[in-house]
Amino acid sequence: MSIDADEAAAQIAARLRIEREGRDWTLEQLAARSGVSRAMISKIERCEASPTAAILVRLAGAFDLTLAGLLARGEEPRGPLVRAAGQPLWRDPASGYLRRQIFERPDHPVELVRIELPAGARVGFPASSYARIRQLVWVMKGRLVVEEAAQRRELAAGDCLAFGAPADTTFANESANACTYLVAISRN
Repeated sequence: MSIDADEAAAQIAARLRIEREGRDWTLEQLAARSGVSRAMISKIERCEASPTAAILVRLAGAFDLTLAGLLARGEEPRGPLVRAAGQPLWRDPASGYLRRQIFERPDHPVELVRIELPAGARVGFPASSYARIRQLVWVMKGRLVVEEAAQRRELAAGDCLAFGAPADTTFANESANACTYLVAISRN
């Protein structure tokens, strides 16, 4: 599945508007619930700005959804088999990280996501994005630094990290090579 940035932005914009309007929320109400400015939400909904992963996670959390749940809400229901060609891709405009949604279904408690984090990239997420999930990270290739609350952990290929209580978390690739890792998410 190829990545068309304009198509992805339009899908995200439509999804945000549908979720917001379906709850009868104003832009101000969504801004207050998510911590994302009203102006930024408006720009995203009008396809005038490409949201970063951190912004999308805040918005998804305001809707009581995971990022995958927000992105997948407008898609056709999936069966038990998800072919590689049907796994949605999204690139974070700020960090360049590439997110492949391997598996997500609303009726299943587990999500799988494959991330490719470019050399030198950092992506931070607020504690609120982990409020209703449990998460594991398994490094497939390269090196990954995870800063969770006050702890810094350096992971190499094959290492697996189980996350604790919700905390502000940063994923960083401090190496000169890309890092690939798998995220397994269980919804509480």
